[in-house]
Amino acid sequence: MMLETICRYLNNYFETERVFDTFTISSGGISGASSDLSQKLVDGRFFRIAGSVFNDGVYMYPTTGLLKDETFEGAVWLLAIPDEFLKLVDDIKVWQGKYGSAVQSPFSSETVAGVYSYTKSASSGSSGGGVTWKDAFADRLRIWRRIV
Repeated sequence: MMLETICRYLNNYFETERVFDTFTISSGGISGASSDLSQKLVDGRFFRIAGSVFNDGVYMYPTTGLLKDETFEGAVWLLAIPDEFLKLVDDIKVWQGKYGSAVQSPFSSETVAGVYSYTKSASSGSSGGGVTWKDAFADRLRIWRRIV
């Protein structure tokens, strides 16, 4: 999920609270053995699961059909992701859909007109290839970076 990738890259999940417990995920719901998440996980709230075998990641509640049943010792992070940041994530998704596959290629052009020819990309982006979403959105991402 792109949201989690960007949060990890920025080292910022916009967490408001971490709940440590033994959690059970069943039928798409999550509950703690000694903690009550029912008042905290409300519709539209983002949260992160950490320490799970099958479900580590960032989700929006409710998670219908996304979580696999399991019991694990770990943490649920309650997140407060700003709308402005979510808009940035959407913009990156659009950009990635449009240019992402071109960034993966080591070639800037290929031609098959009787004879195959290609031009290799110059190393200009942060990945050593073309411009990535990290490069294209560097200015907008910078304000959200969390330095620990």
